[in-house]
Amino acid sequence: MVSAEGTGTPSGARGFTESAAGAARERPATTGPQPSMETSHPLRVAVIGGGPGGLYAAALLKRLDPSREITVWERNAPDDTFGFGVVLSDETLGGIEHADPVVYRALREEFIRWDDIDIVHRGTRQTSGGHGFAALGRKRLLQILHDRCRELGVELRFRTEAPPPDTLRETYDLVIAADGVHSTTRGALAHVFRPHVAEHHCRYIWLAADFALTSFRFEIAETEHGVMQLHGYPYAADASTVIVEMREEVWQAAGFADLDEQESVERCAKIFAEALRGRPLKSNKSVWTTFRTVVNERWSHGNVVLLGDAAHTAHFSIGSGTKLAVEDALALAACLEEQPSLERALAAYEEERRPVVASTQRAARASLEWFENLGLYLDQPPRQFAFNLLTRSRRVTHDNLRLRDAHFTEAVERDFGCPPGTPPMFTPFRLRGLTLRNRVVVSPMDMYSATDGVPGDFHLVHLGARALGGAGLVMTEMVCVSPEGRITPGCAGLYTGRQGEAWRRIVRFVHAQAPGAAIGVQLGHSGRKGSTRLMWEGIDEPLEDGNWPLVAPSPIPYKPYSQTPRELTRSQLTDIREQFTSAAWRAARAGFDLLELHCAHGYLLSGFLSPLTNRRTDAYGGSLEKRLRFPLEVFDAIRAVWPEERPMTVRISATDWAEGGTTAEDAVAIARAFAAHGADAVDVSSGQVVADEQPEFGRSYQTPYADRIRHVTGLPVIAVGAISSWDDVNSLILAGRTDLCALARPHLYDPHWTLHAAAEQGYDGPGVVWPAPYRAGSRRPQTGRTDAPKPRLTLGT
Repeated sequence: MVSAEGTGTPSGARGFTESAAGAARERPATTGPQPSMETSHPLRVAVIGGGPGGLYAAALLKRLDPSREITVWERNAPDDTFGFGVVLSDETLGGIEHADPVVYRALREEFIRWDDIDIVHRGTRQTSGGHGFAALGRKRLLQILHDRCRELGVELRFRTEAPPPDTLRETYDLVIAADGVHSTTRGALAHVFRPHVAEHHCRYIWLAADFALTSFRFEIAETEHGVMQLHGYPYAADASTVIVEMREEVWQAAGFADLDEQESVERCAKIFAEALRGRPLKSNKSVWTTFRTVVNERWSHGNVVLLGDAAHTAHFSIGSGTKLAVEDALALAACLEEQPSLERALAAYEEERRPVVASTQRAARASLEWFENLGLYLDQPPRQFAFNLLTRSRRVTHDNLRLRDAHFTEAVERDFGCPPGTPPMFTPFRLRGLTLRNRVVVSPMDMYSATDGVPGDFHLVHLGARALGGAGLVMTEMVCVSPEGRITPGCAGLYTGRQGEAWRRIVRFVHAQAPGAAIGVQLGHSGRKGSTRLMWEGIDEPLEDGNWPLVAPSPIPYKPYSQTPRELTRSQLTDIREQFTSAAWRAARAGFDLLELHCAHGYLLSGFLSPLTNRRTDAYGGSLEKRLRFPLEVFDAIRAVWPEERPMTVRISATDWAEGGTTAEDAVAIARAFAAHGADAVDVSSGQVVADEQPEFGRSYQTPYADRIRHVTGLPVIAVGAISSWDDVNSLILAGRTDLCALARPHLYDPHWTLHAAAEQGYDGPGVVWPAPYRAGSRRPQTGRTDAPKPRLTLGT
């Protein structure tokens, strides 16, 4: 952040009075040399857009160097503003306080503060406290920034369109494009910035009420046309922001498309009359709009840089637009001070801000999609519904919410069925005749360490250690049903009696040495992704020698240089089905507690499900119903030989992350089909079906697919995908987004992950049991002192 020390405006700095002539005056073009990128200390700065981000950037840069000549163009009048209230976080305010105490003090005097969030649904209000919000009117925020800019000597040009970006680039050292979500600068240089703009499924309108709500209020209205929601919060002693939102089809059905502004306002006030205490709503050129998520591949070009909504947007449901813009301004000013050249400064600004923005956009996208799919959660118990809403973005978690409001969180846990002192992850879960002692699953992870398909001592130690580590269910890697069905020469199998005996040894160890732990087997066939090197020798790379022929639904290689598989004939399909059946029979004899059929990640059965890899024209290709035919035949054959009391699950790729591939709606249909054939749960993964996929990685990034399947079908689900902490597991379980959580890499990092999760939460109950030889290690070892003595005295300045 920019330090306030030694950079302030000298006492008696001149003020700035705008005249009509000055507002309209254009600065003459410079005839001297073009601006240089060799210095990061631009003296002539143009700011396009007079929103909070642009104004604050101008004020900061002028304060850092009063000799700078800074001009802000804003096409609207000074008192024009759209929207009503602005929420800022303590983190953002802290940055403002250090960078410009004058602005901070002015903001502090205006803030309305509150702690509670109220969630009103089906006549019940749930309140969660301890959240700490601060808000003020957007118009007042702009007035404060206008005053500060004028005081510092920034030239503000209202009701004036900025010159074209190319003109500004030639006549100014730095051009800051803060011209909003519809940025003309970004559009003019789209070939450089390469923007991606996504529109979403809800319409919303920004309104206000003439009284102050006492909390951040979410209210759900179930109307004859569909679900509508209100987001409201106070921003002044006598005013609140009110946003009404609903899906496009609900908006159309309710007739809002045919109403004018005033009619829409009156209709919204009537729908949410209870929240508004019967008071009217007011608008300010308010229109129904669809939120647009803006992402740019680049944020700067030469001496032009994007800031705020011009560079990125994040959905209003996490209150981030102004926050991000102000933080952009702080970072840009700091980088211009710290770096030796403009080029380096703009690169450093983007490097610093891009990860922060990406994280915020992921959280905002999760929040946005939660509200888009609000209808899925309407039947949840009231407190669980509220907890689900509060944790929707994955930024507020179970542990974080406990710190904010322990009373509310404990009430949600009681409703869920957690015994006192029991975290949600340590509650039991039943699948058919198998009761898991907790909700943690060691996800299947290929080890590529078998010899001729036989698991050895490595597998005994690997799986045994994780069973001793406390997980409720430990899954094997994908165990292949034939030599040709292996991914690599190091893959384990269940196609010989010797392999079956080796697996029985491992299962016996788990059952004897880790009582209460269950062990499951995952059966699969590599399909077109087989005959490759061990992972650490080159993942998905073909073998240099010793290749075996590949088969698949269609003759499509995984990568251009991969082996082209042969299209399976009817007789070969029958043979493979029998291979799966024989492997399942051996798995039952080995004593596995659960069997999972691998229909994900582009392996053979997954290849049938995806339209990108199944181009067949017979009874096994075409429609989704036909693409499901062979995987369901295999499932039925396995179920026939698998013991009735033992559960079977199916792992699917809920999306291919590629255009034309499996969609979230397809995933629901696939889950329903397997459930109809007796699947006890669906293990919901994604991707790895085609090599040119474009996944949207992030924490818990695959869980929304599991969430959707669970709520649409009612089928138990296992969530996977970058679930990395016990706090994530508790949050997902308690919100009702999943029934079990499968973790892979965390269990490679720490085989005793579940035991340590219990110790860190102070839990000692039946949901996890320390093996007797390990009990002495059930408390974290002592370490050297790392805290320093706190200051005894703080002197004022």
